[in-house]
Amino acid sequence: MNHVRRILCATALLLTALAWTPHAFAQDNTIDTIKKKGKLAVGFGSFVPWAMRDKQGGWVGFEIDVSTKVAKDMGVELDLIPIAFDAVVPSLIANKYDVIIGGLTITPIRQEQIDFTVPYSNSGYGIAASKQLAAKLKFPDDYNNGNITFACRRGTAACKIVEEKWPKAGLRQFDDDAVAFQEVINGAAFAVVSAEPKPTFFTLKNQEKLFKPTAENLSSSVEGFGVRKGSPTVLAYFNDWIGKNKDWLAQRHNYWFKTQDWVALVP
Repeated sequence: MNHVRRILCATALLLTALAWTPHAFAQDNTIDTIKKKGKLAVGFGSFVPWAMRDKQGGWVGFEIDVSTKVAKDMGVELDLIPIAFDAVVPSLIANKYDVIIGGLTITPIRQEQIDFTVPYSNSGYGIAASKQLAAKLKFPDDYNNGNITFACRRGTAACKIVEEKWPKAGLRQFDDDAVAFQEVINGAAFAVVSAEPKPTFFTLKNQEKLFKPTAENLSSSVEGFGVRKGSPTVLAYFNDWIGKNKDWLAQRHNYWFKTQDWVALVP
């Protein structure tokens, strides 16, 4: 019996020691590790206006602004690591960078793989309508009519949104968003539904032809920073940063998603 007790005690001590190995400690103190190495490695995908190349070949966009300020506030350099969007989560898990700051929507499937901060931005699908055809229509009720035709990009959530919200309306599907918007600009369709900020941008560029019947998104999603699982201090740090910078984040999001003031920066 004493022999068994000694074995159990030794096992308990071993498990305790393993829980406090340098590796486990480092996982929970990535912020300290980042500060010691003096560099924050950020993974992201390239999407307008989240992150895109400027005329000099550098990176600009909402996510670049966010990443730059995070690194500056940490007192470290920023290491931007662009990557194919379908590889952004696996590459984080494989320790290719410290954090994802790249318009990554918080979803249950992704939450099984990585941890997310509190939301720092929101997005969704919006609508742009023809001034010629829809200016006198009451939104949204008058759009649910058999005489109304919508345009959307085939295979996207936009088409499903139209079918769910306006089941009586006609629907024309195209292989490209630009063609769908052109249908409305030409007066061949009453409205187009697409992922923001495209409805906003196309309306700003074609103000004589298009208008937005609502400034609200037809569907909404939220984005968060992505970090490896098992790092509560990392989440706490970034959550605190987001909380302290809400007004700044809203201002920068408005600049990149609600205006075209930045267009001259990109090719």
